[in-house]
Amino acid sequence: MKKIKFKLQELKFDKNGLIPAIIQDYRNNEVLMVAYMNKESLRRTLKSGKTCFWSRSRKEYWVKGLTSGHSQFVKSAAYDCDMDALLIRVRQVGAACHTGNRSCFYRKIK
Repeated sequence: MKKIKFKLQELKFDKNGLIPAIIQDYRNNEVLMVAYMNKESLRRTLKSGKTCFWSRSRKEYWVKGLTSGHSQFVKSAAYDCDMDALLIRVRQVGAACHTGNRSCFYRKIK
């Protein structure tokens, strides 16, 4: 992965100030979950090394694992070519999904 000078203001946040963050296991590339970040939650994530999201339903910040103990430790962060989505690779401790499943993508369509 090419490392370039990152400028937060270049990312394309939606009209609500949010950007989707795909959370992936850094060891096996399993997609664990999708959540949303705003500029502040992304700053907090990059500074602390733990994922911090913006809860659209509760209208508050939440650090993954703060109450559940199922934490995510950031190994790398990247953004896509359109600059409107994030890929956060993490070391997952415990389940990523609020249902207790390791991944939120445990239901197959086909």
